[in-house]
Amino acid sequence: MGAYILRRVLLMIPTILGIMAISFAVIQFAPGGPVEQVIAKLTGQGGDAAGRLSGGGGDSGAAGNFDATGEGSSKYRGAQGLDPEFIARLEKQFGFDRPPLERFGKMLWDYLRFDFGDSYFRDISVLDLILEKMPVSISLGLWITLLSYLISIPLGIRKAVTDGSSFDLWTSAVVIVGYAIPGFLFAVLLMVFFAGGSFYDWFPLRGLISENWSQLSWPARIADYFWHLTLPLTAMVLSAFATLTLLTKNSFLDEIRKQYVVTARAKGLSERRILYGHVFRNAMLIVVAGFPGAFISAFFTGSLLIENIFSLDGLGLLGFRSVLDRDYPVVFATLYIFSLLGLVVNLISDLTYVWIDPRIDFERRDV
Repeated sequence: MGAYILRRVLLMIPTILGIMAISFAVIQFAPGGPVEQVIAKLTGQGGDAAGRLSGGGGDSGAAGNFDATGEGSSKYRGAQGLDPEFIARLEKQFGFDRPPLERFGKMLWDYLRFDFGDSYFRDISVLDLILEKMPVSISLGLWITLLSYLISIPLGIRKAVTDGSSFDLWTSAVVIVGYAIPGFLFAVLLMVFFAGGSFYDWFPLRGLISENWSQLSWPARIADYFWHLTLPLTAMVLSAFATLTLLTKNSFLDEIRKQYVVTARAKGLSERRILYGHVFRNAMLIVVAGFPGAFISAFFTGSLLIENIFSLDGLGLLGFRSVLDRDYPVVFATLYIFSLLGLVVNLISDLTYVWIDPRIDFERRDV
């Protein structure tokens, strides 16, 4: 097992390198980079943001170097009329004065030491910014994973035991509908019906806690927290429980039809003992082993649209805004961290298989 883990860890290195290299290459051809963002603010919306950014580069008067009669730089769209020296200072501040390969190499070296630098457009380090937004995403990921498992496993077992019954048929219809409706669309419907839309105003639209949360008693704080979580969790659990329910049902059906179940019945064992004493462990192997991956998926990807819809200031909203703002340090840092965690979680999932069922031996498999 040690050799298998070592091989998997070593394979993470070229995987991470490939992910970062492809992403970095794509960014080089993407229009509207951070320099263009500052230029757009200067020429269209004023120079406040540009002045703040340029001040961070050591020249607080750079935003004032506007030459209306200058030739400008043809390298950036909308740069006509701006002093070329100002454009050069912006490039240096954002690190674009160096060749792409040099920038990529420096980024990899910094990321190996978990030095992600500072955000382009926020006066905070990228790591502190991620840690600041993480509690919201942890709340969503933890609760959605817990709720989906608590709902899906009992429901999937019941559907497998009563396969073909009326209960199985109507719950399958509910599961299929839940799987077919996108979570973000259901979130919009919940907002319209229950968050001050056209019908009821029962739940808040923004944040995880109220503004007066610090003034509330502990029971009131807990109630306020779950009051804010109700609609986002309801929207997210719809598709999550549908997939897991079908996986649980199919896994149990596959085990129930095996020969050892027939033999146990022939020996006179009760259905309950067969189900929970023999079938459960084998059928739950794939479900339980997938728990780490399910949590990471809900934590990082499943909450992106939900965070935007309900204005939850978590990692999903942070990543979305960073892409729009071309805040590359935040974009690459989150990509690096999420990719690394994803690879580690995949390894943990494989090891969980062995922990649940020692008969599995990855040493005999080719990696």
